[in-house]
Amino acid sequence: MTTLMKGKELKKNYIMGKREVKALRGVNLDVQQGEFLVIAGPSGSGKTTLLNLFGLIDMPDSGNLIFEEQDLSKTKEKNLTKIRKQKIGFIFQNFNLVPVLSAYENVEFPLLILNYPAKQRKKLVKKYLDKVGLWERKKHKPSQLSGGEQQRVAIARALVKQPHIVIADEPTANLDSDTTHQIIETMKKLNEEENITFIIASHDPIVINSGKKVVKIRDGKLDSKGDSNDI
Repeated sequence: MTTLMKGKELKKNYIMGKREVKALRGVNLDVQQGEFLVIAGPSGSGKTTLLNLFGLIDMPDSGNLIFEEQDLSKTKEKNLTKIRKQKIGFIFQNFNLVPVLSAYENVEFPLLILNYPAKQRKKLVKKYLDKVGLWERKKHKPSQLSGGEQQRVAIARALVKQPHIVIADEPTANLDSDTTHQIIETMKKLNEEENITFIIASHDPIVINSGKKVVKIRDGKLDSKGDSNDI
């Protein structure tokens, strides 16, 4: 299996008032192509910070972040932005859909930013709305969709540009347990069909138990038994 992304001795600190918070304290983590990885930990454990590094939203204070064999430690921001736009998809806790746009338009939006031609946009939007079971609701705006449907639109939007990796931060936090099961099954099916790597941060047992690989984080450090599914 090919290593897609690697974090080596990642450290990240934040200043909160007069206090320095050590969010990550030397994390080592390899992510393989096609993996369905869950980072599990309580609030304040460092999982969102780690996710932000792997999504190139932030960079470590020290350590090495390697993506597709490229060390990003000294990469210019414009190149990081290019990688993030083209190769990384994001699924957020609060869906982050544009309220005035339809489901179709929300999914199409990343392709417009990347200047995909109209014919290709239509083909890809249909493909991924079909895959999440929402093509028939393509004209509905977010306010006309349930929470689960909104998250499925967000999943289609993350996948429509066919990224190499999808970052999901607490993607089921605002959903009931039945809808959580449906969303996770949708993500797992897409992971298997598309061989797209998923990295999911969550403290939800349903999500944790769904991971093909689970790593536990606490106080900015990975558990020594972090590769175990025994959470």
